[in-house]
Amino acid sequence: MKTDAFDDVDRQLVHALQIDGRAPFARIADVLGVSDQTVARRYTRLRTRGLVRVLGLTDTTALGEVEWSLRVQCRPDAALSVAEALARRADTSWVSLMTGGTEVAVVVRSRSGQDGDELLLRELPRTPQVVGVTAHCLLHQFFGGQQGLVNKSGALSERQVERLRTEEGAGPPNPGGSPTNPGGGTAGTVAGRPAGAGVPVVLGEADERLLGVLEIDGRAPLAELAAATNWSQSTVRRRLAELRQQGVLFFDVDYDMRMFGLDTRAALWMSVSPAELHETGERIAEHPEIACCFASTGQHNLFAMVSCTDVPALYRYLTTRIAALPAIRLLETSPMIRRIKGPGPVLAGASPRRRR
Repeated sequence: MKTDAFDDVDRQLVHALQIDGRAPFARIADVLGVSDQTVARRYTRLRTRGLVRVLGLTDTTALGEVEWSLRVQCRPDAALSVAEALARRADTSWVSLMTGGTEVAVVVRSRSGQDGDELLLRELPRTPQVVGVTAHCLLHQFFGGQQGLVNKSGALSERQVERLRTEEGAGPPNPGGSPTNPGGGTAGTVAGRPAGAGVPVVLGEADERLLGVLEIDGRAPLAELAAATNWSQSTVRRRLAELRQQGVLFFDVDYDMRMFGLDTRAALWMSVSPAELHETGERIAEHPEIACCFASTGQHNLFAMVSCTDVPALYRYLTTRIAALPAIRLLETSPMIRRIKGPGPVLAGASPRRRR
């Protein structure tokens, strides 16, 4: 059930931005069959109200980074403060309060083993409010990143998706997926980039400044990006295209889950035999309820986030789609209570919302 506060144009706009976050409003309007002014007005309203943000993010594989999924057990009265402290860190994303309000789930990315050790082995264990930490290295991504959940929503028709992908300025090949592969990735990819594709890309200081602006506003004007980098606008345009083609830069949309009627979210920790891990991960990634799915280290070697309309829908998902996968030997379900941080940085004065 979708709330009356949003309509099909809102949802189509979010879907279009997930396919190409910097697509001109004129091209989006043409695909949606509305006026340029309608698209600009809708985007401004949603962005001003904090309901939609376009983010320019970097792919960990392209940069040679490693992602860790942490489960931080806290004292009952300290979980929120710990979560907020973790959310302020530049190396964290997807910080959430989980079941019972005593567990914080967080994804940490590190450029070296030493970076990860600093948080895992020194800072968190020395925090008095933290009573336990488990860490799992995310080994392989079946779905997630630029493969946004909105691509499974059906807000846009297959023809509309194809037009956004192929028309001039649509960005890198296949960011939005296809009818048979909604996320745009293929088997053996991580965040849409071929596994093991080349050596890590090295970024310069100007690149870092460029990406620093884009992670806050993926649609920042060329003039603003030029001022941040001291480049000309033509150089900025060329560098954006290079970073996207290299798989370093992609655009994601952070949006209010109520736009698509999603009110219940949970983490699934599953144990699967190694021989069946890859096939099971690929099958789960195809489920319309799955926002992300990873192979990981640890006893629970398959992790996924599921988004449903309500608690009964989550129960039906677990007892039908998940139950139909015999390779899953153990399953732990941990409902999300509140999301503190999503894929991008927390903005000053922003309040947590129910986001994807």
